[in-house]
Amino acid sequence: MKHRGRHRRRRRGAALRAVLTGTALALTAAATLISTSQAGVAGHPGALKPLSSAADTGRLRLQEHLVPARTLDRLSAGMGRPVGVDAVLGSTDRVMREGTGCSSADHASLPVAPAATRAYCWDPADASGDAWRPASVTTSGDAGGDGVWGTHRVVLAGWTHSTTTGRAAERGLARVAVVDADDPARLSYRWVLLVVPVRGGRDYRGLTSDVAGMVWHQNKLLVTTRTGSADALYVYDLDRIQRATVDGPAIGRVPGGWSADGYGYVMPAVGSYRFSSGHCSASGPPCPGALALDRGTAPDSLVAAEWTAADSDRQARLWRYAFATEPTRGGLLATDGAGRVDAVEAYRTRATGIRGVLSYRPAGAAEPSWYVGHLPGSQDGHGGLWRQDVRGAKAAHCGADGSAHCWAVAAGSMSYWQATGEVWSLSDRMLFALPLADLDRSVE
Repeated sequence: MKHRGRHRRRRRGAALRAVLTGTALALTAAATLISTSQAGVAGHPGALKPLSSAADTGRLRLQEHLVPARTLDRLSAGMGRPVGVDAVLGSTDRVMREGTGCSSADHASLPVAPAATRAYCWDPADASGDAWRPASVTTSGDAGGDGVWGTHRVVLAGWTHSTTTGRAAERGLARVAVVDADDPARLSYRWVLLVVPVRGGRDYRGLTSDVAGMVWHQNKLLVTTRTGSADALYVYDLDRIQRATVDGPAIGRVPGGWSADGYGYVMPAVGSYRFSSGHCSASGPPCPGALALDRGTAPDSLVAAEWTAADSDRQARLWRYAFATEPTRGGLLATDGAGRVDAVEAYRTRATGIRGVLSYRPAGAAEPSWYVGHLPGSQDGHGGLWRQDVRGAKAAHCGADGSAHCWAVAAGSMSYWQATGEVWSLSDRMLFALPLADLDRSVE
């Protein structure tokens, strides 16, 4: 699909922005907003520290590995012609509930400050139990600057299965909810299982990865891999979604066709990026967690935050890679002649347990601000959201005790939808959106 429908997309911009203006949802606690930049506040992450030494930046280098075209072609020949996002949207089988249709526990997971303007809870069939958990989000606002894919507004949400519960074959699997967001009052979705081609395209296996971060850029979807791996990112192609032909618990080729653990669609990986210096660790490359797209750079860039424990005393790293500009490499990262990817910017932050990251430079600003959403030290309850730069950090505070824990419960990644000015994110129970301007106002 790549850039289809680009002319008709632009005609819809003004109307879409008007439709997406919402009334703030009533939350469970009133917020008293206080801004702070004092270093003495508990949990204050302080200013970002730029990283420029070769020792620091060298650990961020990636090596690109693309799946051979013949492997993908062989898989397509066996499974049938690939389909795109439109096919999945045309067969959605789950409906999201909005506002009053969600439980009090659902609403209690939303940010206290700033408040979400729209929020949706998942179909009960997916929301019950703790085996599957949502963690990452990206939208058609990332895929293209006009905010639509073809003629549709789409949200993608990444979920990961527990590695300790459920059937052994399901543990650690990753799936993506493809959400039809054309009608803000009625979101629906369908699952697509993420897989990896094996045996030269004669079969595939399920991706076992903690999809903590995910970015959709042009026709590619970049997702994080499991902590402790040398692989940093897997790459998927939204034009290469395949239909499963057998409804069964197996994953891969089976007698009579292709199975995907009961899911109707799979998306096979088309590449990966691996750290050149080995497995991610505290002393080596950073284990990627949250991801986001920054359209304020030239070219567009992928921003990443290091995955650390919420109660860690280790300073996490924030960094960015540039996207390629060659038409034949749409959605892939910029590489040198040897397929290497170097970070174009990197920092240390004292924030820990980061599960969401954004980088945004307002008009006229000399440098971008970094927004980091993180878990509380106990990893239970509302987290915090800080805006950081090289001069300091600020956050919204709420409640009578001036707590900085005003963000969502078990907050996931964040995605800025430039065409509407909204930030999309996830709690452990809901998908929600709020204006980026509200984030700024809450920390002024």
